[in-house]
Amino acid sequence: MLGSDIGIDLGTASILVYIKGKGVVLREPSVVAFDRDTNKIKAIGEEARLMIGRTPGNIIAVRPLRQGVISDYTVTEKMLKYFIQKAGGKQRFRKPRISVCVPSGVTEVEKKAVEDATYNAGAREVAIIEEPIAAAIGAGIDISKPCGNMIVDIGGGTSDIAVISLGGTVVSTSIKIAGDDFDEAIVRYMRKKHNLLIGERTAEDIKIKIGTAYRRPETISIDVRGRNLVTGLPKTISVTSEETEEALQETTSQIVEAVHSVLEKTPPELAADIADRGIVLTGGGSLLYGLEELIEEKTGITTMTAEDPMTAVAIGTGKYVEFLSGKRD
Repeated sequence: MLGSDIGIDLGTASILVYIKGKGVVLREPSVVAFDRDTNKIKAIGEEARLMIGRTPGNIIAVRPLRQGVISDYTVTEKMLKYFIQKAGGKQRFRKPRISVCVPSGVTEVEKKAVEDATYNAGAREVAIIEEPIAAAIGAGIDISKPCGNMIVDIGGGTSDIAVISLGGTVVSTSIKIAGDDFDEAIVRYMRKKHNLLIGERTAEDIKIKIGTAYRRPETISIDVRGRNLVTGLPKTISVTSEETEEALQETTSQIVEAVHSVLEKTPPELAADIADRGIVLTGGGSLLYGLEELIEEKTGITTMTAEDPMTAVAIGTGKYVEFLSGKRD
């Protein structure tokens, strides 16, 4: 039956659902808004994201996953159930086979939590897959060959860096520095440099529109609204892309350092393959302007971003089920 295999990219920032034969059918922020008084869920996904920082006291918008790990189990389970049903639309699946993707650094306990939540959300079989492997499959790399590939997957909560060969991870590291930290760095910078308090959604806007990790050929700027910490009143200032480079420098260099440390631990034969084939970036965080150039300059290895970095992990997670059943046959 078509569509009884589902791949879920359970991200800190967003959740993507891939259905075999249909591709990525759903992409929504992993945010849940619920009423504290009644404990009822008010909204899930995009609708809930719009409520972040704008809710009355009794309604809170939360991200049940922090840094790629389930921080609120019951909410995650409800959210999974909701997304699986929403992705299925009218046709009810008999219990689907679901593969879920987790960051490479998670513990067995954390893996078990994801597995249980997925079973409780209605799965017949659950396969847990590590993010870099899913990202590599999704980026179109044939991971079954005895050849080294380096993947840098920068999500919302974690960045996973791995060298993959023969369908498995040879060396990897997972750092809790990623897209959300870019936003936080911008919030801190605005407070320190301009005495302006901005919310995480505004920071994300700045990052997407003018954020940069490497000097742009021409400086661009946008107007940012926030609250002046001195007067306590709303204020608008103009922010340039050069300022974001300064704001993000510490965070981006931590990612570069992690890439460096994985390269240092890579066996020489595989390191030679990587020097040949380059480094592939995936994940929403890889869309930050100039990240490719920065990694390339610091490692001396060609670096490119996958075709659709946002969906690579979800596609790879879905295809992994097929990869597994191919192995079984």
